[in-house]
Amino acid sequence: MPSEELNMRYLFLGTLLLLPSWGRCAAGSPISPAVPPTLAREFRGVWIATVANIDWPSKPGLTTAQQKAELISLLNHAAQLKLNAVIFQVRPACDAFYESKIEPWSEYLTGVMGKAPEPFYDPLAFALEEAHKRGLELHAWFNPYRALHKSHSGNISSGHISRTHPQLVRSYGEYLWLDPGEREVQEYSLRVVMDVVKRYDIDGVQFDDYFYPDPTGLNREFPDEASWRKYGLSGKLSRADWRRENVNAFISRVYTSIKAAKPWVKFGVAPFGIWRPGDPPQITGFDAYSKLFADSRKWLANGWVDYFSPQLYWRTEQKEQSFPVLLDWWAQQNVKHRHLWPGMTAANAISQEWAPNELPGQVRLVRKQPGDDGFILYNASSLFGDAARAQELRRDLTATFNDQPALIPASPWLGSGAPLKPNLLTSETSSGVRLVWSAPGTNAPPVRWWVVQTKSGDWKAEILPKEATSDVLNGRFEAVAVTAIDRAGNASPPQVVEMKRHPAQQRILLKN
Repeated sequence: MPSEELNMRYLFLGTLLLLPSWGRCAAGSPISPAVPPTLAREFRGVWIATVANIDWPSKPGLTTAQQKAELISLLNHAAQLKLNAVIFQVRPACDAFYESKIEPWSEYLTGVMGKAPEPFYDPLAFALEEAHKRGLELHAWFNPYRALHKSHSGNISSGHISRTHPQLVRSYGEYLWLDPGEREVQEYSLRVVMDVVKRYDIDGVQFDDYFYPDPTGLNREFPDEASWRKYGLSGKLSRADWRRENVNAFISRVYTSIKAAKPWVKFGVAPFGIWRPGDPPQITGFDAYSKLFADSRKWLANGWVDYFSPQLYWRTEQKEQSFPVLLDWWAQQNVKHRHLWPGMTAANAISQEWAPNELPGQVRLVRKQPGDDGFILYNASSLFGDAARAQELRRDLTATFNDQPALIPASPWLGSGAPLKPNLLTSETSSGVRLVWSAPGTNAPPVRWWVVQTKSGDWKAEILPKEATSDVLNGRFEAVAVTAIDRAGNASPPQVVEMKRHPAQQRILLKN
């Protein structure tokens, strides 16, 4: 195309000013040849365990201000490390780290089961607000069947299920446990999960590896004779298969219930990392299929999860439980192409038993495995601790992440329509540039995140929550860009403004 004709295709819009020194870019208007780099897609999560005060709060009975300060510190560490998700335990044992009309306040929060924080606040609501401010997804972590942990002390609240519905609770070893074979238990735990899904703006729901309780060291069966006689004895399944089917039905029902209420809320499970010894052949160890009655491979193969995080807490060279061998085996089971985000252990990685480069090396193995696009680290207090090995691990992970943020991988089965290019207003200030942006139109998919990128030599990126619609950037920039990310993780085309100064105004090039 002749240069004269090309020049005629562009207008210098020095008069397109909504305010003095403001420039406007309408959605869908190519305005700059500058193209920001596409952000990496990788789930980088960390578990925050509340049971027995493993991670937070550091002990029961802290003041509200102390609890908030500790939680903010954990979230700040996560954001500084360029993680993008926290898995926050909200129901350790039929108790609540949020305001609930179904279950009592957790004793790990206030020191007394059933006692609310004073001054009052809702820890889950607070955690959500603070996590989203920092560009972090928050997944609510539930234990679906554990009713009382062995670390319990003090009185059991009158509102606890062992008091309100004792017929659903079994004593087993050092624990109280809900009987997965009781239909009422499935209804009850589902109601607890859906109460949180409906009332809170969570990004995901997760179950960990506890289903039927671990029988190790106990020379007796789980006491479910009553439910077996009511629901299983007259059927065609063996007792073991009946137990597995109880868990299977619950997992499937939780998934479909979440999708019916809020399709964008992801459901994930983090089971024991070995499905069965011998699968694959060199693997030995605990048999979660026969001991916990967890047929986790079936959940993945049937697509009853949006993400799957087998707890692969072993070293690369540990032949009988080899991290890469198990990772590859689970990838082969992922026939529905859900997210595979293995659980990895920061706790072991900072011990003297593991080489310092083991965990960063595992991150690199995950990145090489086709179909894997993230990981979750256990646990927050280990990863963010002051120990020299913890600090070294964080430095190594920072280098592995290239000190750059990453977006959560998209989940196309939750919605495939990408958002439209955002509207963007820019104005130069004495110290930099001011941005104001918005989603175009009223029928656009809801925005979850905004990606703001600036070019000053290299491109830099920041992930901001949906509520953030403006920013003031200090410094001089060659270009700025804003991209919308919807609840399924789909990205709009970036809206880019090339920062060209023309006397006291900003030059914007728009195609006719």
